[in-house]
Amino acid sequence: MPVSDSVDRDDSPEEVGSGDGLPINELFCSLQGEGRLAGVPSVFVRTSGCNLRCWFCDSYHTSWEPTHAWMDLDTILAEIESYENADHVVLTGGEPLIHETAVDLLEELSARGYHTTVETNGTVAPDAPIDLASISPKLESSTPTPERAPDGVDAGQWERRHEADRIDLEALTSLVETFDFQLKFVVTDDGDIPETLDLLAELRAASNAPIRDEDVLLMPEGATREQLADTRTRVAQLAIEHGFRYTPRLHVDLWNDAPET
Repeated sequence: MPVSDSVDRDDSPEEVGSGDGLPINELFCSLQGEGRLAGVPSVFVRTSGCNLRCWFCDSYHTSWEPTHAWMDLDTILAEIESYENADHVVLTGGEPLIHETAVDLLEELSARGYHTTVETNGTVAPDAPIDLASISPKLESSTPTPERAPDGVDAGQWERRHEADRIDLEALTSLVETFDFQLKFVVTDDGDIPETLDLLAELRAASNAPIRDEDVLLMPEGATREQLADTRTRVAQLAIEHGFRYTPRLHVDLWNDAPET
């Protein structure tokens, strides 16, 4: 169900924490495209608004140029339940956990017996029922700069803010200690590996939970088939070399960059 054609740009969703509903950019049924549940029929609830600004964000209209319609919790749940053949719900964004009502939604989904995956950048650790925390810490290569920013965007303010906020070791530690998790790193080439290894070492030292190599997924950067063609083989080889898992972007392979996929 597309809702992004109903736009209220006066709100700043990255600053919105509470309310009676959520800013929904998309709500649709498709296949999970990434991670250990790739291929599973899933209902996607994509919120608008993010506390970071990755220059390569594949959900541009939830971050750099947020569009959304406000939907109350009952309406969201009714839309989810209308997809009778999917019992897996992916709460994604943007960064869905900046919205307090996301916790209410997760509690309602748990009570209804849904399996939930939350796609998060790892900077917010909620008190909520989550079956799989899909944590994607943002590496330095994600930071927007004047040379690598979306067209027409002044990256200056967000370059500083993103770089300062992209890693929160306390939140990451809480997430891996609290939930079943996967750590999903967006990788372009071997230049991203030293920082990935350093962050894993820090997280393993800080956490009481085991973080196995098989919990670490390398995902090629690219929001289109053409972009993935430039990165997937290198990233797959890096996963083999370091004993990590490789995750495809199945939805891009199937539908390229079409919305609601």
